[in-house]
Amino acid sequence: MKEKYILLEDIENLGNAGDVVSVLPGYARNFLVPKKLALKASKGALRQFEARREKIETKRKTEIEKLQQIATKISELKINIPMNVGEDNKLYGSVTSYTVAQAISDLGITIDHNKLILPDTIKELGSYEVKIKLHPEVIATVNIAVVKA
Repeated sequence: MKEKYILLEDIENLGNAGDVVSVLPGYARNFLVPKKLALKASKGALRQFEARREKIETKRKTEIEKLQQIATKISELKINIPMNVGEDNKLYGSVTSYTVAQAISDLGITIDHNKLILPDTIKELGSYEVKIKLHPEVIATVNIAVVKA
């Protein structure tokens, strides 16, 4: 039987701060409540949260604006990834999300490789478009060129 909880922070695949969501009791008891990510939904908790809602909305908007600026910076980058190649311009190995994240961090912007969305496995030389999910509402696109080392 699911229980209703008020989210105190944005949780991917569940909801945004302030949403009332239904979750299994074990998930709430073992994850959401101990990490202070949610409160059990009650009239008192809803009133208490309404007082904090404006602060959370302001924080979310500033975070999104900051991430959009980073997304603009990232979109302007031209990234060359040198790789060793064999016959027929086939790569030894492949370009992974970790490789792309490392190339971006070499240019001064730190990105978690789990946030990168590669088109497919990159096993040939050429230009590719990689998406970076900085936030559920902010996705940056960067062009990478895989070149001979």
